[in-house]
Amino acid sequence: MNDERKNPASLAGRAARKPSVREREWEINAPRPTLDKSPERAMEFTTISGHPIRRLYTPADLSTWDPDRDLGLPGEPPYTRGIHSTMHRGRLWTMRQFAGFGSAEDTNQRFRYLLSQGQTGLSVAFDLPTLMGYDSDHALSEGEVGKCGVAISSLADMEVLFDQIPLGGVTTSMTINAPAAVIWAMYLAVAEKQGVDWKDVRGTLQNDILKEFIAQKEYIYPPEPSMRLVIDTFEFGTRHTPQFNTISISGYHIREAGSTAIQELAFTLRDGIEYVERGIRRGLDVDDFVPRLSFFFNAHSDFFEEIAKYRAARRIWHKTMTERFGAKSPRSWALRFHTQTAGCSLTAQQPYNNVVRTAIQALAAVLGGTQSLHTNSLDEAWALPTEFAATLALRTQQVIAHESGVTNTADPLGGSYFVETLTNEVERGAWDYIEKIDAMGGMVRAIERSYPQREIADASYRYQTAVDRREKIIVGVNDYIIEEKPIDILQIDESVRVRQTERLRKVRAERSNEEVNRCLSALRRAAEGTENLMPHICEAVKAYATLGEICDVFRVVFGTYEEVAIT
Repeated sequence: MNDERKNPASLAGRAARKPSVREREWEINAPRPTLDKSPERAMEFTTISGHPIRRLYTPADLSTWDPDRDLGLPGEPPYTRGIHSTMHRGRLWTMRQFAGFGSAEDTNQRFRYLLSQGQTGLSVAFDLPTLMGYDSDHALSEGEVGKCGVAISSLADMEVLFDQIPLGGVTTSMTINAPAAVIWAMYLAVAEKQGVDWKDVRGTLQNDILKEFIAQKEYIYPPEPSMRLVIDTFEFGTRHTPQFNTISISGYHIREAGSTAIQELAFTLRDGIEYVERGIRRGLDVDDFVPRLSFFFNAHSDFFEEIAKYRAARRIWHKTMTERFGAKSPRSWALRFHTQTAGCSLTAQQPYNNVVRTAIQALAAVLGGTQSLHTNSLDEAWALPTEFAATLALRTQQVIAHESGVTNTADPLGGSYFVETLTNEVERGAWDYIEKIDAMGGMVRAIERSYPQREIADASYRYQTAVDRREKIIVGVNDYIIEEKPIDILQIDESVRVRQTERLRKVRAERSNEEVNRCLSALRRAAEGTENLMPHICEAVKAYATLGEICDVFRVVFGTYEEVAIT
């Protein structure tokens, strides 16, 4: 698939370096007086991922690089310079701060506050019971209700969550995976109750179950039925919600688990390939559903490596869609992505340093051409963000947008010897991984062999070893340490579970339990067959069947998954 004769970028990534006579003389003579006086700080310089970086980059690093072929122009294939011709000169990225805590009332208040402060899109964080498909009053939910996100157990909660927020006028991203189809059905039901046509509903459902098996581990069912649910949403969305992204294929959690930038890029795009293959197998036309697939990347602290990663991602996706899948629509070729700054880079020590880290990471995302962005808050190594910290995180994006000048031109780093070389090298590394996974039979088979899991574990170990040896410095953690004062943090107490339990009791008392049982029985019969499950889920949700009740139907039919330990 990736024959180097067809892949000039592959050649560019591996081409032998042929420096000029002048450069060779400079390398031998010019740095010597400086090195004698002040030796370089390390034997080897690398990115945060361990990728080696040379002292100087020149035209010799791009001897086979063709700017027309490999760089192009903004808004044109191969999209190295961005998917829009004017990029952020015309429209800024969506400032989509991830938010959710406590009850639906608590999060609704935070949403409305952030919108009043200039946020331009909503992003919902759900608590752990919701992520795992349990109602708030389930025994396994105890101690976790509302703690890491908002608690949603039924349509009644979703109605409160979006109270006074017109869903026809805002885009909403929902970070939910194993129960994604159920939560999405609740959202669509709320839109319907508000009088909004589903064709006008806009937003994104994370819905990326493959990265759960690889990295985050919040799966419920085995891989095959889990993939069935994802493709059901693709098919349903293609027919009923043409403006809604039915998946956000996520590298963020892969990076948070300890991967390198190249691993994040490769595993994420190979997940995307797997979803496209499954959609085509279902009978969907590639140009009908792929334009509603979006991606979600991490923005880590190595400024140039991250920019190169985003540029390489667009190039790889364009090549994959045109050559592997024969897509005809430019909307299928162009990779659209959301970015979140790196949670794993935040430190509990000296938490105000996190403001600086986040600003650098956000700037890399903007220069890399992101379509939307979340900036982490300074206190997130301690707890969910306070209103003060969330506001400062939003202001970070607004300062970059309006004061830095980086939005005044498209791809301001394009043509840099260093950036273009690093883009080529990151792309080549990603293709190597993609080809290995292809040879294994695809990502599901690779996951079953624990291949990506093992690669991430090894990379994480190497990085932590470098930190422990102080080969990589984390300010305030392994150097520049000071005595600190505690900061104010957001506290979520058990009153949330009490309120949730009472709402659930009321929902079960006021709904038609006969109708709920009918809907759940129909859902079970459909799950035992092969038909699309979304219409049945929507009917159950509208009858006020709870998240746990619906997920329990799937637990009975599909079973649950237990990961094989890495050996």
